[in-house]
Amino acid sequence: MKQKETLSTTPLKEQHIDLSNLLIEEMGDEHKASSVETPLRADAFDKTDEEKIAAIAPHFKAIMEILGMDLRDDSLRGTPLRVAKMYVKELFQGLNPANMPSMTLFENKFQYNEMLVEKNINFYTNCEHHFVPFFGKAHVAYISSGKVIGLSKLNRLVEYFSKRPQVQERLTMQIAKELQKDLGTDDVAVLIDAKHLCVASRGVEDDTSSTVTAFYGGKFKDEKVREEFLRYLGLNTQF
Repeated sequence: MKQKETLSTTPLKEQHIDLSNLLIEEMGDEHKASSVETPLRADAFDKTDEEKIAAIAPHFKAIMEILGMDLRDDSLRGTPLRVAKMYVKELFQGLNPANMPSMTLFENKFQYNEMLVEKNINFYTNCEHHFVPFFGKAHVAYISSGKVIGLSKLNRLVEYFSKRPQVQERLTMQIAKELQKDLGTDDVAVLIDAKHLCVASRGVEDDTSSTVTAFYGGKFKDEKVREEFLRYLGLNTQF
């Protein structure tokens, strides 16, 4: 069965969404983002990773005990510490700017002036409203203004912004804005197609839908350029 798709093209000038008429639960179920920047406390990085792990583990243990689980069982005893390590060292390591990948740039010596498209970049992230995964593929394109970037850095950039609690609209814009800054050009496009387990495994429990978000900057606002980008995404490039 072909997946249903929800198109949500992020407005480029939207920096903050008015939440005055949204209840907290409605905000989560409607998957609203409050800002392009990830909301972080001023003291977010005062603790070391080890201190964060030590602080998270007893809290997760308390959650499990409240749910009625017996942590004396061999299978469960180590779970709070495992979850704490997973949160800090794996799933949410992208919260820390120290883990930002180095974006190696090169002079465009080949004078390649057409768009470059890196498509089908797999990513896994977690919805910030329910802390369950959403995952899919990111497609990233740019037109060089004199600099080019190592191809693997595009994958790493997607991974970095995925490794934090996210909403898809913010993820789309964070990747695009960072790439614009690093390359010194507005000519960037990002398209993400993802399945959300907060939709599939709870709530409406729709396992067939996917969500599409897009960012088009600079020359990609031109309809012909945008159509060229979308045609490349339709190529059957399986190897």
